[in-house]
Amino acid sequence: MPDTRAQLLSLLAQKSFRLGEFKLSSGGTSDYYVDCRTTTLDAVGARLTGEVFLQEIRARGWEVAAIGGLTMGADPIAVAAAVVSQGTLHAFLVRKAEKAHGTGQRIEGFHVKGARVVIVDDVCTTGASTIQAIAAAREFGFQVVGVICLVEREEAKGRVNVEQAASPAPFISLFTANDVRAEHLKQQAAHA
Repeated sequence: MPDTRAQLLSLLAQKSFRLGEFKLSSGGTSDYYVDCRTTTLDAVGARLTGEVFLQEIRARGWEVAAIGGLTMGADPIAVAAAVVSQGTLHAFLVRKAEKAHGTGQRIEGFHVKGARVVIVDDVCTTGASTIQAIAAAREFGFQVVGVICLVEREEAKGRVNVEQAASPAPFISLFTANDVRAEHLKQQAAHA
């Protein structure tokens, strides 16, 4: 039985990776697209995602109270990790802007100022959404101890941008787009 990380990579390659011509949110174009939500919102994919993120946090020795990031890509990751932690890790979501009604919050869910947290994202291209989440979390009063991205596209200086914004917290990518592409092509060849 493959380990959890290998299972998640296999599912990402099967459900989330597509070859073709795609326009990216960054404005650029690409010959592939990675839509992690088709994996992170899948019943099995959610469990695997939560387990892999939790394993990474524990392996790094990060003593954190919560995990979260910018809505929408980070939402299923944060919730899945909180659920599989069985109560040792909470989740929070970062709105793109403060609500104009109700309590006017930008951070939803876990709300303890000074708490140590991990910022997560599904795909990192330029790092813009990850950087927004880091800034909002720090503005709220969270202490960001690490940043984890499910799939790093390895282009457009995303890693450099996130590392600068996250400093001194480290930036970790669980997989690269090349990892997912290679697994996708391997699966295609096996079914040919």
